[in-house]
Amino acid sequence: MERQIRNKKVLVTGGAGFIGSNLCQALVNQENEVVCLDNFLTGKKDNIISLTAYENFKLIEGDIRNIKACEEAVKGVDIILHQAALGSIPRSIKDPATTNAINVDGFINVLIAAKNAGVKRIVYASSSSVYGSSKKLPKIEEDIGEPLSPYAITKRVNELYAKVFADIYGMTLIGLRYFNVYGIKQDSYSTYAAVIPKFVSTLIKYESPVINGDGSFSRDFTYIDDVIQINQLAALTNNEEAYNQVFNVAVNDRNTINTLFDIIKENLASLDSEVSTIRPVYGPGRPGDIPHSLASIEKAQKLLAYKPENKLKDGIKKTIKWYFDNLK
Repeated sequence: MERQIRNKKVLVTGGAGFIGSNLCQALVNQENEVVCLDNFLTGKKDNIISLTAYENFKLIEGDIRNIKACEEAVKGVDIILHQAALGSIPRSIKDPATTNAINVDGFINVLIAAKNAGVKRIVYASSSSVYGSSKKLPKIEEDIGEPLSPYAITKRVNELYAKVFADIYGMTLIGLRYFNVYGIKQDSYSTYAAVIPKFVSTLIKYESPVINGDGSFSRDFTYIDDVIQINQLAALTNNEEAYNQVFNVAVNDRNTINTLFDIIKENLASLDSEVSTIRPVYGPGRPGDIPHSLASIEKAQKLLAYKPENKLKDGIKKTIKWYFDNLK
């Protein structure tokens, strides 16, 4: 089975974001014609500035809430990797309307534009947040709970729309439930920055990161290279059992936030010894947070031949040097 997309025209929505820009870089390197659609609401031009010099990379500055932008972006495309979304559970609680407009209305626009243009294969980003109130571990794709945030609702709605479009219009849509993805180019300065870049950016300034709650919550942290791997596997698979399915994207290994902090601090301290004395500050928990997250990846292993290669210590070691060089 092919494991890398080559010589295709690929649309990456949200291509200037953290995951999207890493996908764009990999696809350009693999001699694909890559179209990046992004409105730069959360994506960063710096993430793709080096790609603009490539002849096989095209940037369309547009919004998935605009059907015309979607129609322009899908022209002649073989595969769509849909990453565009307004992330963050806290942001969705603060502003559910905008989260819904981008994550649901925008998603429908992408599907409609793809359908009308005859694009058959769409791989789209879902989220582990759809497991919501379910306390069962590990998380299995067919057993979800009630959503705990507007963001989680939008991602579940994406999955439902994908199933309907597949059934009615004969399209192939594969959903990927991301579990706490981290790696290079992840935003450190946003109010809603993910925990790893937030910890790193704070420690580099010799300040104490805030841990929400007592640090005992656990996550299945997933390195960006493994996310790139499964996007390509899902885009290329000829296994009909995998069509119109949803897959966990994780490592099947969980670590507490306290353990995460210790690993980050240890790696940064090897570059800057002053970091070694910093301790975290503990604050209140966040509404809508899932206490524990651990994914079963058996379905992805069986149907997509997914093989994650990075445990947390490995991924953090690869990531820290980039943060240190870019944030210092």
